[in-house]
Amino acid sequence: MLALAPLSAAAMNLKEFENLTTSLPTQSKKMPVLFTSHGSPMDIPLSRDERPFWKALYELGKELQNKYEVKAALVVSAHWLSKGTFVNVSTDQKQIYDYYGFPEEYYKVVYSAKGAPDIAHEVTKIIPSIAETTDWGLDHGAWPMLMHLFPKGDVPVFQMSIDYHADPSYHYKLGKQLKALRDKGVLIIGSGSLIHNLQLAGQKMRSNDMTPYGWEAEYDAWLKKQLDQRNFENIINYETSHKLGKLAAPTPDHYVPVLYSLGLMDPKDEITYFYEGTPSIPAFSERSFIIRGS
Repeated sequence: MLALAPLSAAAMNLKEFENLTTSLPTQSKKMPVLFTSHGSPMDIPLSRDERPFWKALYELGKELQNKYEVKAALVVSAHWLSKGTFVNVSTDQKQIYDYYGFPEEYYKVVYSAKGAPDIAHEVTKIIPSIAETTDWGLDHGAWPMLMHLFPKGDVPVFQMSIDYHADPSYHYKLGKQLKALRDKGVLIIGSGSLIHNLQLAGQKMRSNDMTPYGWEAEYDAWLKKQLDQRNFENIINYETSHKLGKLAAPTPDHYVPVLYSLGLMDPKDEITYFYEGTPSIPAFSERSFIIRGS
């Protein structure tokens, strides 16, 4: 567990953020924001032809690089949990195989991408309460998704951790504070899963049953409605705003990345879903969306 990073007493306003990020040139197009599943570790060896979700990421990545000048990607991954919030400023990003008990082939998949230390430093200028570290890399909340989104590894990437002990509103407000980076060519990606109950998934998978329980569709439809209608308070207060909230997200790690993505959204932005397919395992969601200006 990393050391505690002190939290600032008050959030800066957007003008102050702009002043602190003048070393990064402003671009003519505001960068979109993503919230994406990173899939199940079981899907890692599968090709894009075998896995529709990987194909969707691949097509999205091509679109992004055709339409925007993507200077770097910042990933808020469900798999980097800490006490306090940290950003990785390493130039070289080690690949972290943070899953266990899989066949050897799962540990031979390689994704190579450089870090973006200059941009990572800008994050701590914008939000001084975020601490810098080199004690991380790309975990399996990042690289399995990135290897299809940017398969050439030609987009520098770095991660920001999730303070496991913070309340949901903390994550949403932190996302808001990073908005200036969208004007600087930084693609910010929340990587998690809106439904993620490993205990329930395991109960079925141990008997080779990959069928959903049934409640997943109800909760997914409700979440989509909240997103479409911009009822973000319901999404922030997920533990109490729907009867299935705690069942769908018994721990916050995979859910709260969506709060960063929504915090980065401007009032006139649109949400479109680039993947809504049936998830590969029960008690899970692969609903993924992009936020961009109309």
